[in-house]
Amino acid sequence: MLIRSILVLCSLLMLQSHNAQASAIETLEKALEDNRGKVVYLDFWASWCSPCRKSFPWMNSMNTKHSESGFVVISVNIDAEKQFADEFLAEIPANFAVIYDPEGLTARKLKVRGMPASYLFNREGKLVSRHNGFNEEKKVKFEQEILTLLKESRASA
Repeated sequence: MLIRSILVLCSLLMLQSHNAQASAIETLEKALEDNRGKVVYLDFWASWCSPCRKSFPWMNSMNTKHSESGFVVISVNIDAEKQFADEFLAEIPANFAVIYDPEGLTARKLKVRGMPASYLFNREGKLVSRHNGFNEEKKVKFEQEILTLLKESRASA
């Protein structure tokens, strides 16, 4: 009887874990779909990632600077414990959407290879570039890619 109860409990915990994973993927897919028609910068980050601390102020700035042109930042946190993400965000707030994925299922689905990892989508929802890491040199390149997509999108509209 005890073994059966433990097996039932384990099955319920695994189901809850599966539902949480599916929820992160579904949340990300919905966010991408809801922002179709915009240039989307998708960023994967974790609280332990040093370059992420530098990328957040830049992403806040880009989100504010280009939002009226149809640009949006969406981020996915992969910390196993939400508390660490919350502490990071208390220190460095985000003015963009944060999706929590403690299981890292979305990162596996998009084959994230390091932190931070960013993916840039055009207004049609097509992935046009992906990058690993963040530094002063890369942020210039990233912004140029964003500006190019915003201009191309306006020209084709």
